[in-house]
Amino acid sequence: AVLVDRRAFSLRAVAMAALIVLALRPEALTGPGFQMSFAATTALIAVFGWLRESRIGLGPVWLRPVVTVVISSAVAGLATAPVGAAHFNTTSHFGLAANLLSVPLMGVLVIPAAVLAACLAPLGLEAPALRLMGLGLEWILGVAHRVAAMEGAQGHVVSPGPAVLPLLALGMLWLILWQGRARWAGLAPAMLAFALWAAGERPQVLVADSGGLVGVMTEAGRALSKPRGAGFVAGIWLENDGDGAGQAGAAARWPGKEGRLRHIRSGPVEIVHVIGKRAAAGMRECRAGQVVIASVPMQLDGPCDVFDLKRLRRTGSLAINGAKIVTARDRSGWRVWNSRPRRAKQRVAKAQ
Repeated sequence: AVLVDRRAFSLRAVAMAALIVLALRPEALTGPGFQMSFAATTALIAVFGWLRESRIGLGPVWLRPVVTVVISSAVAGLATAPVGAAHFNTTSHFGLAANLLSVPLMGVLVIPAAVLAACLAPLGLEAPALRLMGLGLEWILGVAHRVAAMEGAQGHVVSPGPAVLPLLALGMLWLILWQGRARWAGLAPAMLAFALWAAGERPQVLVADSGGLVGVMTEAGRALSKPRGAGFVAGIWLENDGDGAGQAGAAARWPGKEGRLRHIRSGPVEIVHVIGKRAAAGMRECRAGQVVIASVPMQLDGPCDVFDLKRLRRTGSLAINGAKIVTARDRSGWRVWNSRPRRAKQRVAKAQ
C-alpha cells in the first residue's frame, strides 16, 4: 500500500487479510488467535480513523507517543477482552498497566533489533542485535509474569452460549462499518450478547466418559466426586464454570460422605453414582426416575436409565439438567471421521 501511495492501514486491508487467512485455513474462524487478532486490528483502525477525522488533539507533541500507547492498549484490550474471556474463561484486570510497561519497549528496542539482526545475518554479525532483542523480550516477559502474579490480576468468567460471540461481532461490526445514526443500531445485538452471557447457566450435573468423575453444581460452585484422577476433565469443567478452584478444592465441596454408592438429586431425577466392581455387584435393581452412572460394566433390573462404562464409551460424557440428558455424541453428531452415533433412547420416567 505504501509503494502505491495508498493508506497502509484501512478496514479494506483488514477485510482482505481476513479473506486470505480464511481461504487458506477456514478452521481459523473459530480459533481465539484469528478472532482476537482481527478484533484488535479492526478496533484500532476504527478508533484512530475516527480520531483523525474528528481532529481531536492528543496533547503536546512530546506527550503524543504516550497518549497513543495508552489509547491503543486500552482499545486493543477492550476489543479482545470478550473473546479472551469466552475462550479462556479469564479476564485480565491489569492488562493496561502491563501494556504500558512493555509495548513502548517492543517498538523502540525489540522490533528495530530484530530488523537489524535480519540485515546483519548474511554477514554473520547478528549476535549483538539478537542480544539487544533478547534483553527487550526478557523485560516484556518479566512484566507479564509479575503482573500475572499480583493478587486480583485475573478474574474468572463462565463460558458463554454459542450465540454470544456471533451476536457481539455483528453488533461491533455494525457500529464500525455503518454510517450515520443507524450505526447505533449495532448496540442492540451487542447488548443482547452480554445479556445472554450473563443469563447463561451451566449443567447441574456433569459426568465424565469414564464414569468415575461426577461434578454437581452447588451454591458454592461445582462439587467434584473425587480430589484426584481425571484431572484434565475436572480442570475443563471448572474452567468453563468460571471457577478458579482446583480439583482438590472442588472435591471438598462434595455433599455428604465419600463412598462407593452416591445419590444425587437433579430436579425430578435421582442420580445414583456407582464406583467400582464391589458397589456394582451389590446393586441389582433400580426404579423409575433413577439414572445410574457406573464406572464399570453392569446390568440392572428395573425401569431406570443406566450409563455404565460400556455405554459411556459410546455416548461420551454427559450433561444432566433435571430429566434432560445430553451426551457428547449428541452434540458432536455424525462426522466422516467418527462412527455413526447410536443415540440411546432416554427412558427417564418422571419421579413419582
